[in-house]
Amino acid sequence: MDKIYTMCKYTPNELLAGFGMEAVRLDPVPQNFDCADTCLHPNLCGYGKAVMEAIEAEQIRCLILVDCCDVCRRLFDVLSERGNMDFLFLLGLPHKNGPAEIHLFEGELNRLIHAIENLTGHSMDEEAVLQAWDHADASKNIGKHITVRGAHGGRALMEMIRERYTLPVQDETCTGNRRLEKGGKPFSMARYASALLEQDSACMRMQFKRKRLQENCEGIIFHTVKFCDYYGFEYRYLKEENMPILKIETDCTAGSSGQMKTRLDAFAETAGGGLRHINSGGGHGYVAGVDSGSASTDAVILNKNAEIVGSAVLPTGAGAAAGAGRALQMALQDAGLTRGQLDAVVTTGYGRETIGLGDSSITEITCHAHGAHFLFPEARTVIDIGGQDSKVIRLDADGHVENFVMNDKCAAGTGRFLDLMAKTLEISLDEMSEMGLKWQKEVVISSMCTVFAESEVVSLIANNTAPADIIHGLNLSVASKTASLVKRAGGEPAFVMTGGVAKNKGVVHALEEKLDTHIQISEYAQLCGALGAALFALGK
Repeated sequence: MDKIYTMCKYTPNELLAGFGMEAVRLDPVPQNFDCADTCLHPNLCGYGKAVMEAIEAEQIRCLILVDCCDVCRRLFDVLSERGNMDFLFLLGLPHKNGPAEIHLFEGELNRLIHAIENLTGHSMDEEAVLQAWDHADASKNIGKHITVRGAHGGRALMEMIRERYTLPVQDETCTGNRRLEKGGKPFSMARYASALLEQDSACMRMQFKRKRLQENCEGIIFHTVKFCDYYGFEYRYLKEENMPILKIETDCTAGSSGQMKTRLDAFAETAGGGLRHINSGGGHGYVAGVDSGSASTDAVILNKNAEIVGSAVLPTGAGAAAGAGRALQMALQDAGLTRGQLDAVVTTGYGRETIGLGDSSITEITCHAHGAHFLFPEARTVIDIGGQDSKVIRLDADGHVENFVMNDKCAAGTGRFLDLMAKTLEISLDEMSEMGLKWQKEVVISSMCTVFAESEVVSLIANNTAPADIIHGLNLSVASKTASLVKRAGGEPAFVMTGGVAKNKGVVHALEEKLDTHIQISEYAQLCGALGAALFALGK
């Protein structure tokens, strides 16, 4: 046995080196939870499930767990019951780092040493432990940087973050940078136990000093794992630091959604190094913005005076690149121009990086903010209900993004939700917009899920509920979800609504009642993302 797999930064890797063993940290990135879902509780966090998948896929038979949370304990219980591990050990971790806790942890380390001695028949080499301790990672700050805090994110997430930021990124998650103060000779188990517990840690298991933000930190990406509540307290604390912060959640699988990339890119545009420079060439005086969304693709042509001279709105369809090309061509025809007369094209939306049209790409968060501020300079909160997601963006007086929130990975409360309900009611979206204002009896659509909400609508239809009342219930459902996002973002007047759903009068009216305020809507509301992209292309 020359390798032992570990999960936690509090695992005593140096003691393992004293037995000639290599500590290999598990960094699982499974495609799914096929195995874990059969032997673990469905509400265990994604990291615990990912570890179980890795154990089975890689046939891991030597593992040290640390009881930092209930999930690790449950993993230990399940693996112990299965009985197919060559070596399985659960290391007790104290909550504090006082003298009593250090003594307790010293006992746990000795218990581990005895277990390995019984397994191997060898004694621990203290000189090898000291040598490994001297080489323990002690990486420090590297100038201006972005910090990733919170729960385990893993290499896949860190790679996604690093490729999207011009600043260096430091991993300060619970399984991130492992830093031990040097102990010196002779070896002391008490001093080693203290060094492990004294690590600057973002582990919510600990109840002593919290690690303060490091110097030169330009922003924080705070990662949580689905079904893990520990880090909500840490997030609240960090929000009080007056530092740009982005909260993201994953389930530790390999899939990466367009929404995640949008969040990371939007944060990068405001805190992680700024927008890329756009080279405008040609000198013809015309630029274009193309918004490749999930439901529609929009294009705007501006002249040098920032006046809209051409535009187009088309269904995205099955091919984002083809749809973007058609939208741009129609906007050019509307303006009476050719592609060669454009000095620059900036793309935005989920398809911004793949449609192959632009000189640069910018997230729809930044573009909607830019477009809304251009149309309404007094705007402080932008509400964009798009086809795939909903966004609330808070602006400062200059139109810069101060904060933004997006809906979870669910179609409820989006344009897709309304489109599906319109089809269920066998009416058009335009008819839905008008009928929702003519309701007589209040109907509550209680389901948060689009599929279940559709079942409710079908039941209401079967009970002869008036379509106008059903639509009003749907509008209230969308308004409630959106109002919650507004609250999370700290939204304040003046409010502006963008995106295709801004044309739905019933939704707008219901949202105004929820927020108890007037919402401003431009005739260019659906074009706002493309307009913002074109303004960036123009250098405005």
